[in-house]
Amino acid sequence: MSSPATASPPPAHLRRIVAASLIGTTIEWYDFFLYGSAAALVFNKLFFPGSDPLVGTLLSFLTYAVGFAARPIGALVFGHYGDRLGRKKLLVLSLLMMGGATFAIGLLPTHATVGTAAPVLLTVLRLVQGFALGGEWGGAVLLVSEHGDARRRGFWASWPQTGAPAGQLLATGVLSALTALLSDAAFASWGWRVPFLLSGVLVVVGLWVRLSVDESPVFKAALARAEARRSEGSAVEKLPLVAVLKYHWRDVLIAMGARMAENISYYVITAFVLVYATSHTGLSQQIALNAVLIASALHFAVIPAWGALSDRIGRRPVYLLGAVGVAVWAFPFFALVDSSRFGLLLLAVSVGLVFHGAMYAPQAAFFAEMFATRMRYSGASIGAQFASVAAGAPAPLIATALLADYDSPTPIALYVIAAALLTLLAVGVARETRHRDLGAVDGTEVDGTATAGAVRKTGAAEGGASPAVPS
Repeated sequence: MSSPATASPPPAHLRRIVAASLIGTTIEWYDFFLYGSAAALVFNKLFFPGSDPLVGTLLSFLTYAVGFAARPIGALVFGHYGDRLGRKKLLVLSLLMMGGATFAIGLLPTHATVGTAAPVLLTVLRLVQGFALGGEWGGAVLLVSEHGDARRRGFWASWPQTGAPAGQLLATGVLSALTALLSDAAFASWGWRVPFLLSGVLVVVGLWVRLSVDESPVFKAALARAEARRSEGSAVEKLPLVAVLKYHWRDVLIAMGARMAENISYYVITAFVLVYATSHTGLSQQIALNAVLIASALHFAVIPAWGALSDRIGRRPVYLLGAVGVAVWAFPFFALVDSSRFGLLLLAVSVGLVFHGAMYAPQAAFFAEMFATRMRYSGASIGAQFASVAAGAPAPLIATALLADYDSPTPIALYVIAAALLTLLAVGVARETRHRDLGAVDGTEVDGTATAGAVRKTGAAEGGASPAVPS
């Protein structure tokens, strides 16, 4: 039985909510991944000329990593205001910031024109991208999770997650088409700017859809309760960040550990593989891009299936299967890429992304179910984005450095396996959350100190996440 705030909405309304989140996350990830692909293919030449090719790639990936460094700051700021003001307002702002920064990258002068100012400007815009994405993810998945049917939350909440492969598919597809149609000289001269400038059009579409949806009913109910307590003078509401660290510190650590294998494996499979396939095995840029393009389409298709499976057997079993899968696949992945054959390269990337999807699909519902409503945006965002600094940010850098030092994929495979072990430990000690009613958490605060309130049986009796805390 669901609480009133989490009663199933009409199917058409829920589909509109899912579409708004999916379109927005697709655009945000398109912008973010476009930078990663360009960093691997052209930014080393345009913004860091004069360096050894591999050193130039390392410097290019360093600016790529800067975006991850800004994501935790975005998580803190957007999480705070998202828990205070609502999910929708902050999602509109994140989309505007990301799209504006990406469009501006398409207008940047290169090193040949303005010298060292070029990489500095590039880095600043990358920081804006990272800040915006740090706030986007939590709001998008919560908007769906808090609107959706509790019995199928894993399935519905997995759709915003498909924004990652959809964005990767769109970014890689545009780049692949341009590299196929243009000469290397034309692409390096002006062709690389086209996909960045297209972001302006995509943002207009995303805003039109995102502005049409309503705020989460779960958040509205929690906000009304908090305002009623304040009007009675019976409560002093803690800052969301303070409340998260007080009541949900264990869940934050679990979320961070769960992200390690998911984040590291993804950027090795989709970003670093472009460097490895072109520099180590001699494959062309076009072949490497096409492999990632096709595999991303498969990734998009399997994520909702994994999400639906998590509704049937639980978030933890599906997540653990994915972590084991990427660990087992690490050595075969590089062996297949080393074959220098397109079919085997495609197989390597596809299987890797299928296993990644088993972690990524249930992640949205899993993280949302860990936290109380009035601190859920902050908690989910902090857990997800702080981990990205240690996981996704340095993954291409570490992999490229290991390749430069050892001229072998073995250390890189061991790196992925080590990340998988951390994730297995984190998810292994977590509690199953799939029966948690997101609207059932309620509590009170006395003299500024939160005390556990009531949780309906749908949450507590099934072994929900943390003990009840103020919503």
